[in-house]
Formats: sequence, structure tokens, C-alpha cells
Amino acid sequence: MTDIAMLPESWRGVLGDELQQPYFKELTEFVEEERAKGPVYPPREEVFAALAATPYDKVKVLVLGQDPYHGEGQGHGLCFSVRPGVKTPPSLRNIYKEMQEELGLPIPDNGYLMPWAQQGVLLLNAVLTVRAGEANSHKGKGWEKFTDAVIRAVASRPDPAVFVLWGNYAQKKLPLIDETRHVVVKGAHPSPLSARSFSAPRPSTTTHAPGPGRGPEAIDWRIPNLG
Repeated sequence: MTDIAMLPESWRGVLGDELQQPYFKELTEFVEEERAKGPVYPPREEVFAALAATPYDKVKVLVLGQDPYHGEGQGHGLCFSVRPGVKTPPSLRNIYKEMQEELGLPIPDNGYLMPWAQQGVLLLNAVLTVRAGEANSHKGKGWEKFTDAVIRAVASRPDPAVFVLWGNYAQKKLPLIDETRHVVVKGAHPSPLSARSFSAPRPSTTTHAPGPGRGPEAIDWRIPNLG
């Protein structure tokens, strides 16, 4: 079961009430029924991994994905990220290529994005679980209400943040964000299916949020090699 004890402590004050809502009870029951039928990713203990890796008061950048990778051993609760030893997925490879072209960063030998999360990059999927082998299989079951609450919580803080919204799906969340106080990076989704280029986060974006001297500290976007 998904309950308040599983929610990272730093987020309980702003999200705890969501777990008490009727929709969340129904969502939990749905996910448990799905787990009883077959594999669901990520594992139960990693559903809130993005929130655990990036405490509420440390968020500088929020990157919004859609739903977890649906292959065995791939996702671990951080959007676009895969476990060490797992082949870098095509979307993340495109992100790396863009960062190489725009920022001169080397392309790492892995897709493990925990170094970003530990610097304040909240790698949030809009939907936090998925049935094995079936993308978007848990879409529309209630996770979107919960993750909208996450976005609103970050957007309501007095400190400005950067919101990275790739693709039309992510950009539907724009009404939740006050663009006069926060920086929003918009572009096409990095999926190979997208014909348009997308916008990778820039150092200037993560350094100069609205208002002089109010921007978050710069993020080091380099991912260390693990090989």
C-alpha cells in the first residue's frame, strides 16, 4: 500500500493531505490490483524516489516526464533516468546530444541521473507507475492529480525555480506555474518520434531566475562515467 509513511518527510507538509483524498485511495487500490496481476514499475519502494532524492526545500529545477520506463530493470522512479548498467534510452540519448551541442558537455556512458537529483533537479513523472511493457497503462488513474499537487507546491514557494516542460503533454501544466516568478523552458519532447528539436536546460536558465540575485545556484549537468 502507498501511505503517508512512504512519502519522504520533507514533502509531507505540502502533500500529506493528498494521500488522504478519496482519489488517492482509489489510485492505491488500482495500483495494488495491478501489482497482484503482474509486474508494475518502478518497485513499490521507489514510487516516490524522485521526491526522496530531491527534498522540497532543495528544488531548483523541475523536469517533467510522462510515465516510467516500462522495461524490466529500467526505471527507478526518476524521469528519464535508468539504473546503472542499463542501456541509455533514446530520449535520454537525445538530451545528452543536445547538451553536448549546446553546452559542450561530454556524453556519459550511463543514464543514471541521480547526480542531477542530488543537486536540486526534481525528476518528476506525471504518472508514477506503469504496467510492464505497456506505456501509459496507468495514465488517467489519479497520479496526475497527485503530481499536479507537486508542481503547485514547488510553484507556490517564495523562491523561483526552473520548470522544464518538454512536449505538449508537459506544457499542459503551464497554468499551474506563475511565469512571472519562475523560468519555464519549453520545447519538443526529446523522444525520437519528435520531428522538432527541443530545448535542453542552459546554465543561464538555471542561474538567472526572475529577479536580481534570486536565481538558484547553477546546476552542473555533467553526469560522471560509471565504466
